[in-house]
Amino acid sequence: MKLSLPLPRSVGIEVDDDLLCLRTQITAESQESDLCALVKTMLSEQLPDGFELLTADSAKAKASIQPCRATYLLAVRKDDLGQEKLKSRINSLMTSENLNLQRRMGSENSRFKNLDVRSFLKSIELNDTNIAVKCEISPAGSIRVDEILNLLELDYDILSAPIRRTAVQWQISES
Repeated sequence: MKLSLPLPRSVGIEVDDDLLCLRTQITAESQESDLCALVKTMLSEQLPDGFELLTADSAKAKASIQPCRATYLLAVRKDDLGQEKLKSRINSLMTSENLNLQRRMGSENSRFKNLDVRSFLKSIELNDTNIAVKCEISPAGSIRVDEILNLLELDYDILSAPIRRTAVQWQISES
């Protein structure tokens, strides 16, 4: 049996909806639904309080499950939020053709890589004190949460709650 998290969360990020992949071998196709129900029951019994296993499904043996989009919610304290400045910054980011930044590759003493993250940033919506950021995820990579904060010119200090990943869209490729 093999377990994997196709999109592990970063330290300090809360997740509302996550995916755990469990690879196992069954001998007969008719046992598939029974096995899913059994796995769901057994895993549910082991989860800490506040966690809920919503579904258990099966996929073909050679299936590959990859994230393709994710939404992050940034809750900002109202008294620290410069609404007009932030609206202007969001507009500037979303109308830019390129958003170039330097990303450190590896450990603290490693080199930097120049990277255009514009293609990974799909939308940014400001609603009262919440900022919803939709990101594209591809084999080429994605934008990181700390990079989003830097582009928005926000510090962790003004967040009223931990950053939450609220939705992930998955792509299943059956080889």
